[in-house]
Amino acid sequence: MIDIVSKGIVPIIILTIIGHGYVKGVDIYSAFIKGAGEGLKTAIRIMPYLIAILIAIGIFRGSSALEMFTDLLRPITNLLGIPEEIVPLIMIRPISGSGGLGIVRDIIGNYGPDSFPGWVAAIMMGSSETIFYTIALYFGSIGIKDHRHTLKAALISYAISIFITIFISGLYY
Repeated sequence: MIDIVSKGIVPIIILTIIGHGYVKGVDIYSAFIKGAGEGLKTAIRIMPYLIAILIAIGIFRGSSALEMFTDLLRPITNLLGIPEEIVPLIMIRPISGSGGLGIVRDIIGNYGPDSFPGWVAAIMMGSSETIFYTIALYFGSIGIKDHRHTLKAALISYAISIFITIFISGLYY
C-alpha cells in the first residue's frame, strides 16, 4: 500500500496544481515560463556566492589546512570528549554537504558503519545543515547582506547538536 502511495504522490501533486490553476483561470504555461525565468535570474544572482564557497572548500580540503586544524584542536576535542575521527566532519559539514559526505565515506570506510565514529558521523550527516552554503544561497538570492544574527544562531545550534549527537550515540552504542 505504501509503495503505491509513494509512487503516485508526485503525479497527484502535479495534477492538483494544474487542476487548481485551470479552475482559477490561470494560464498555466505562461505562469510556468515566468517562474522559470525568475528562477534563472535568481540562479545568476547567487552564482558568485556559490562559486566563492566552492573555491574556499576546495582550497581548504586540497591543502593540508584541514589536518593542521584538526591537530590544533585535538587537545580541546579530547577534553570535550569529541571523537578524533569526527573532527574533520564537524569542520566541513557547515560549509559543504558533498565535502561532509566524502568525510563520512572515509570514516565508514576506515572504521565501519557499526563503529562509534560511524554512528556519530551518520547521525551528524543526516541531522545537520550546511550553514554557510544555505545562508549564501538563500540570503544571496534575495539580496540580504546582513546575516550576522542568523549565522550566530545557526552556529550555536550546530555546536549544541554536536554534543547531543555524541551523547545520544554514546547511550545507544
